[in-house]
Amino acid sequence: MRVVVAMSGGVDSSVAAALLAERGCEVIGVTLQLYDHGAAIARKRACCAGQDIHDARRVADRLGIAHYVLDYESAFRAAVIDDFADAYLSGETPIPCVRCNQRIKFRGLLDTARDLGAEVLATGHYARREPRPGGAELHRAADRRRDQSYYLFATTRDQLAHLCFPLGALSKDETRAMAARFGLEVADKPDSQDICFVPRGSYAETIERLRPGARAPGEIVHVDGRVLGRHDGVVNFTVGQRRGLGIAWREPLYVTRIEPATRRVVVGPREALLGRRLTIRDVNWLGDGPLSAAGVAVDVKLRANHEAVAATVRDLGSGRAEVALAEPQAAIAPGQACVIYQRDRVLGGGWIERQAARAA
Repeated sequence: MRVVVAMSGGVDSSVAAALLAERGCEVIGVTLQLYDHGAAIARKRACCAGQDIHDARRVADRLGIAHYVLDYESAFRAAVIDDFADAYLSGETPIPCVRCNQRIKFRGLLDTARDLGAEVLATGHYARREPRPGGAELHRAADRRRDQSYYLFATTRDQLAHLCFPLGALSKDETRAMAARFGLEVADKPDSQDICFVPRGSYAETIERLRPGARAPGEIVHVDGRVLGRHDGVVNFTVGQRRGLGIAWREPLYVTRIEPATRRVVVGPREALLGRRLTIRDVNWLGDGPLSAAGVAVDVKLRANHEAVAATVRDLGSGRAEVALAEPQAAIAPGQACVIYQRDRVLGGGWIERQAARAA
């Protein structure tokens, strides 16, 4: 079988390629150049940097497989970077890695795989694709600590039919041990931790560069209506944030809402963060049959690093759904993903919409 492997230059995708080559597949490695190679060459601990392209090429040479580098810089900027900046300006907290999977990697690389005559696109994600009579299902990875299924919720049924996740049953330690066994120089390479196009981890600085004037000042307002101070731009805040508010108060305060039209950042006690109901848009549903308008009992994750919680989700039509949580949850942030599970299976998910402002 001819397989295209998305090779980022890290240990995970490198081992995915090595495993498939060991199984006798005809493996073709493809690496995407997503932003300026010269500016990226010295970046550390960020995926898809210039050094990563070099590392991917060395791994391909070690494995004796073909390797191609594709220039996706313009597409990445339009589909991911600009979306990231605009989402922050609208008061949302975006997840660019999901957008990259959705709009660049799976869409563009699946097309490339077909052009190269490959039946399958493989990635180094920690998730499992389980074949079933009704079609392939997306499941959590065996190692819950490494599970990346949250970032894959937007994968469509058609895409899932042609995807492969060779690391889904492995732990990270097992992956690194395999990299050493295959003699790959990336065996001890640190994991990427930063958003690839955000230098020095400064979101506000990146957004200001992309959207001059983004740091327009405004008011910090208590949920009871009192003005507590001023800020240097809504791009510096996200719902649930506690540190860096720049105000002193008798009790801990959290960002409860961002109002981009008025440039107000609303803060309050932790209780003001709690919510039991939310709506999501652009729902991608991978369950058996259509999502019911009557509601179905599920578990949901509201952030990648949160535990799944019990909920009921029902279809609202036009790609939207309502999620009713069994217990109140804090920091339900617009722009984050609400991913829907049934035990280990991913049923889909959508983007959390902005909630109506509460009366003071």
